[in-house]
Amino acid sequence: MGLSDELAVNVENLGFHYPGDDGVTFSGLNLKVRRGQRFGLFGPNGAGKTTLLSLMTGLLSADEGSIHLLGLDIRKKDKEVNKLLGFVPQDFSFYQELSPVENLEFFGAWSGLNRQQIKTRTNELLHILGLENVRNKAVEKFSGGMKRRVNLAIGVIHNPAILILDEPTVGVDVQTRHAIINYLLELNKNGTTLIYTSHQLSEAEDLCAEMALIDEGKIIVQDSLTELLREHRQESLEDLFLNLTGKAYRNDV
Repeated sequence: MGLSDELAVNVENLGFHYPGDDGVTFSGLNLKVRRGQRFGLFGPNGAGKTTLLSLMTGLLSADEGSIHLLGLDIRKKDKEVNKLLGFVPQDFSFYQELSPVENLEFFGAWSGLNRQQIKTRTNELLHILGLENVRNKAVEKFSGGMKRRVNLAIGVIHNPAILILDEPTVGVDVQTRHAIINYLLELNKNGTTLIYTSHQLSEAEDLCAEMALIDEGKIIVQDSLTELLREHRQESLEDLFLNLTGKAYRNDV
């Protein structure tokens, strides 16, 4: 499916700060992502990536401005917003003592799916993500890569129109990374908008068609990777990243 002129994400004049904290703040931040896009958000530690994703998912509330997902105001946090949005966080977001089937049953019901929908989607996802043989085993016994796949399955069980991914392949082996990226590309071909952030910049070059670099709570650049490399005369995303954000150490405090 091709890109739409419709905006999947529309962030306007966003303002945010952590109360009593000297961490990243946003002031008048604007970001637009078209429906059907494979969009990457990158920046150094402490630049504001995870905070922005948390604002976009409604985990944090903005002080000023607005965030709309496919025209719906994220502040309402209603069922329609929950249906269209999927989130795969960096931290594992499931019950370790439960099996993949039990986790998907719980989160599928939480997402509003009925029993038959949950059963169908569970079987589909366990097959696609190579978890059929461990479907009834406790997730706490899984390897890191298998847990990442469970995390992803939970985020997409309700077929969200927009999928936000925060470091979805951190700590996995090459085979698992390859499988996850291929699955995300397939989701996008079927119309899912991907919003992705990672420190795996070579991986991002394969996944993201458009991207933004963020630093100190500000969007530095936003465009297609091809155009950004051409404009800044760089050979890779890593080169571009270092050219625009510097080579000094960053602390994410």
